[in-house]
Order: sequence, then C-alpha cells, then structure tokens
Amino acid sequence: MAGHSTQAIDDEALKAALDELAQKPRVLLIVAPYYSDIADTLETNARRVLNRAHADVLKVVVPGALEIPQALELALSEPAYGTIDAAVAIGCVIRGETSHYDIVCHNTNHWLMDVALSHGVPVGNAILTVDTHEQAVVRAAATTGNGGKGADAARAALSLISVANPPGAQQDITSV
Repeated sequence: MAGHSTQAIDDEALKAALDELAQKPRVLLIVAPYYSDIADTLETNARRVLNRAHADVLKVVVPGALEIPQALELALSEPAYGTIDAAVAIGCVIRGETSHYDIVCHNTNHWLMDVALSHGVPVGNAILTVDTHEQAVVRAAATTGNGGKGADAARAALSLISVANPPGAQQDITSV
C-alpha cells in the first residue's frame, strides 16, 4: 500500500469476486483512536468499502497503535470471535522529538504482519505513520483518489480474501 497505486482496485469488481464466496466475509476492524479525528476519518472510509462488499464487520477499540497487533492475536485466538476472514488496522502515529515514534512504527508493523502471517489472515494496514498532523489529515481524507488510506486498507484486506478463496482453480485475479 506504499505510495499511490497506478491502478485502483475497482470496488464493483472486488464485490463481484467476494460474491462468489459461500458467505459474506467477516472483517475485524481494529481502531486505535489516539488521534480520534484521524481514526474517525479512516474508519468511515474503510466502512464505506466494507459495506459495499456486504462484509460483516466486528469492531475492537484499543488505546494506541502498539495494541493493534495484540488485539488481532487475541481476537484470532478467542473462539467467541468465530471465524475472521480479514482485519483492517486503523490508527495514526505522528513523529515527535524522541525515538518513541520509530519504536512504535517498527514494532506495530512488524508484529501486525507476524500475527497475520502466522494465522494466515489478511490484514489491510491503515496505520498512518507521518511527520505532522496535517500529513495525517491528507492521507486519511477521502479526497486522496480512492477514498483515503482507510478505504485502501479495506480494499487490500478484501482483495486478499478473494485471493485466498478463488471460485475457480485458475481464476485471473489481476483485474480485482
């Protein structure tokens, strides 16, 4: 998801691919509202994409970005959550004057991917790592092409669900 994609993932093509699944996808939305205005925008844009795909959304709120991988691990390990087909991680880390920013960014992303890969669960990452609040506002906003980074993360998670569950053995997923 780094940078800007040259080809946007078409929401309708994605929905069509997901419609082939036996049941609607269950997506865990993990929100760290440390910067609540940014988290709210990311969540709104992610939910718009997830709603278009008719996903069943479960929401978990954690204090900050470092708790996101822990929440994912706990949810995937807790039978009460049932099957989770994908997750979308939402949060924001803004650089400060100390090395704490680097520690939070590195550990959050490392452990998020570690949990995702160890459980085989797709994750869309909308944890913004920026220098300023203004940068976060721009990246979160729906005016940045495809609906901002929250929407991009939801599309990424849904796309990976369709990769993991192709309706035919030789489905061409490049158009999704």
